[in-house]
Amino acid sequence: METVLTLLKPRIWGFRHCLYGRPHARTWMRLLLAFAGVVFWAGIFGVFYRVLAYFHGIEGFGDILAHKLLSMVLVTFFAILMFSSILTALSSLYLSRDLPLIHAAPVPIEKIFLARWIESTFDSCWMVVLFGLPVFLAYGQVFGADLDYYTALVCSLPPLCLLASATGTLIVLVAVTCLPANRMRDIFLLLSMVVVILLYFMFRFMRPERLVDPDGLASLSHYLSSLQAPGSPFLPTTWTLETLWPLLAGKRDMAWFYLGLSVSGALAMGFLQTKVACLLYFKGLSKAQVARHRQFGRNWSTGWGRARFLPVRGKVGALLVKDVQRFFRDHTQWSQLFLMGALIVVYLYNFKVLPIEKAPIGTLYLQNILAFLNMGLAGFVLAAIAVRFVFPAVSMEGQAFWVLRSAPIALKTYLWVKFWAYVGPLLVLSEILIVFSNRLLSVTPFMMGLSTLTVFFMVFGITALGVGLGAAYPNFHLENMAQAATGVGGMLFMMLCVGFIGSVILLEAGPVYTIFMARLEGSPIPLVHWIWITLSFASVAGINVLAVCWPMRLGVKRLSQMDA
Repeated sequence: METVLTLLKPRIWGFRHCLYGRPHARTWMRLLLAFAGVVFWAGIFGVFYRVLAYFHGIEGFGDILAHKLLSMVLVTFFAILMFSSILTALSSLYLSRDLPLIHAAPVPIEKIFLARWIESTFDSCWMVVLFGLPVFLAYGQVFGADLDYYTALVCSLPPLCLLASATGTLIVLVAVTCLPANRMRDIFLLLSMVVVILLYFMFRFMRPERLVDPDGLASLSHYLSSLQAPGSPFLPTTWTLETLWPLLAGKRDMAWFYLGLSVSGALAMGFLQTKVACLLYFKGLSKAQVARHRQFGRNWSTGWGRARFLPVRGKVGALLVKDVQRFFRDHTQWSQLFLMGALIVVYLYNFKVLPIEKAPIGTLYLQNILAFLNMGLAGFVLAAIAVRFVFPAVSMEGQAFWVLRSAPIALKTYLWVKFWAYVGPLLVLSEILIVFSNRLLSVTPFMMGLSTLTVFFMVFGITALGVGLGAAYPNFHLENMAQAATGVGGMLFMMLCVGFIGSVILLEAGPVYTIFMARLEGSPIPLVHWIWITLSFASVAGINVLAVCWPMRLGVKRLSQMDA
């Protein structure tokens, strides 16, 4: 065990240095991240507390719903942990850059495997556990649980994480002996994405909002009877459920027995995977190190290199071609187009099934209110997409960025090329969302034109914020670009996007309401109101210009300072 701890020390020292190093430079970063995490954590707790309080107040079947919800949470929890552990185990055990150095040391293979497995378990579980805790705490608060419940919670979550991690790692150990690790990572990423999309579609098309529809109560009793079926006794999630639920219900039953089953199961899986690793790990590692880098075919590069589909040539055209090539070569980028397609379908489907005709207020009034609020919702969707695709645009260059800096291309030109490369796709996506959702709502021509133009110009601000702040906070050493959005720059980008979108919506709310009501009632708008409306829309235009110019200048300035 001492050898394993020695192998873990560099990671522990790095974490300690990141936490305590340069306090004056990192204090505000830690505070910013802590504040955002606390807000999100409190939001999860608040949502589940209200839902569980509502369930708990329903006589007869409220506890059944709460029990089934806890079961679904644990199954989802376990599935996310297992998929996450598969991806992190692939990177940690087979694809990490420091593996040749570590395996050159006189250390047994099982010790190296255990150290790497502990690291990957922590990497794959800490965030899921941290943001899953408010769900379990909400259960404890609503059901008035005593100290035994919280003790069992603390003791049952680590075995569940270890079981998920060990299961995922066993899958990796066996799979890598059949296929190279790089290809396995691609396959698992695509499979996990397909599973997420299917679950997303399945959940949405089940229309869970019908459970609170009084017209659907006739079939509710039949549905609830199916919820009482027990889960499989061989699943680790069932062991955790049978540990926590009796303590929530005020019963002890066999809670401690199932807790012991979880702990012993985790220890057994850890022992089993270590023995399997002694047989298979080095074989898979050798195969992964031999075929470490992927080669691209000549036809792909030559065909795209001609760039006949682009309206520009020269330096700008070369930069655009480079970005397009890299996008379609990186499976973590192009594969997310499927998620975006699913997002569009479900986004529009939500508007199609809205029961507007059952609302207690006028249909025309409600349709246009929803259309106005839809501008903000579409803006937040675009911000979420931009933080994944646009914000890491500069960081994705990696060490090749310094090759670009040696080329005769100005930083300003480089960033504006990035800007225009992402504006086009985001404009298409935003207009699809806003136009089709407004068509489904049957809004007035005024609201259709206003929302289309507003979202059109917001795309420019969101894209500029992503490119500019991504250049101001670059990280050229990341192996996974998804991590770029979780840093300080990504958090700052999301906060500024929320402020930008919120400011536009608030400035337009009053004038839009005044114009809409005047048209609805057929009354004229006073001159004073026209002045106010003009100033409001001028302020919106000014905010859009500021959102485009300021981050782009900041990005150029920060990148120039890196040269110095």
